Amino acid sequence: MTPGSRRAIGACVILAWLAAWIVGAAIVGDALANAHPLAQLAYYAVAGIAWVFPLAPVFRWMAREG
Repeated sequence: MTPGSRRAIGACVILAWLAAWIVGAAIVGDALANAHPLAQLAYYAVAGIAWVFPLAPVFRWMAREG
């Protein structure tokens, strides 16, 4: 597989994951609308950072040679 096609496939996977993550985070965030503000802050801090960890293998795959 060429590096260009690997990057294109990886970009599509990343965009699909982010779309699903955003929808899920919004649903959970809506459920926390009446929660304590510190609980909301903690949730949004974790949700804003945690999306990248499941994508680490995709990033490594995209950067791989040959």
